[in-house]
Amino acid sequence: MASISKNYALMESVKSHKHVPWCDDYEKMISGMLYDSCVPELMNGRFRARKLMDRYNKYFPEDATFESLAKDREVVLKELMGSVGKDVFMEPPVYVDYGCNISIGERFFANFNTVILDCGIVTIGDRVMFGPFVSIFAATHETEVQSRRDNIEYAREVRIGDDCWIGGHVTILPGVTIGQGCTIGSNSIVTKDVPEWSVAMGSPAKVVKKVTPVPPIDTTEGDKNT
Repeated sequence: MASISKNYALMESVKSHKHVPWCDDYEKMISGMLYDSCVPELMNGRFRARKLMDRYNKYFPEDATFESLAKDREVVLKELMGSVGKDVFMEPPVYVDYGCNISIGERFFANFNTVILDCGIVTIGDRVMFGPFVSIFAATHETEVQSRRDNIEYAREVRIGDDCWIGGHVTILPGVTIGQGCTIGSNSIVTKDVPEWSVAMGSPAKVVKKVTPVPPIDTTEGDKNT
């Protein structure tokens, strides 16, 4: 069910993101309200993302090395996504709706064919791994037909915590939060929140066991030693 009011906290959270197509319908979109997906600002935002996707997915110079290719792709990825941490590597092809609504933490790896429909805000933590063909669907529609005829839709935020492994062919549906330290088995469809330090699998995904929590990484440790 769609929200009935704007989420000002979420709106504030994307103010640091690049190339956000600000307009009334954008604010409704990331707030989970019904919105018109065909207003010019949103259409132009998706068009911009498609140009950058095409560049990212096809770029492979004859004289490229692994290091040079990774560096060049990182430049494009930072133009495409709202926020990208250090040591992020996504095997092409990568497909997104807007890109600007995606925040990726440090040491992220995604295998081939990642799809993120980021009409809602999508937040991915540190040290997260995706298998091939992972799909995140933050976008959704009403089941009543008329709103779909009118290009009206809505979205829900998706969050993935630190230290998660998302197996190949996993689909994550709108509004889902996956807690830190989770593993999602291949071919699972995640329809509900998964508590931290869990292994979940199936369609719909269900928790099958818990894993041992690990302490947080002290990111200031390196500073102390310098």
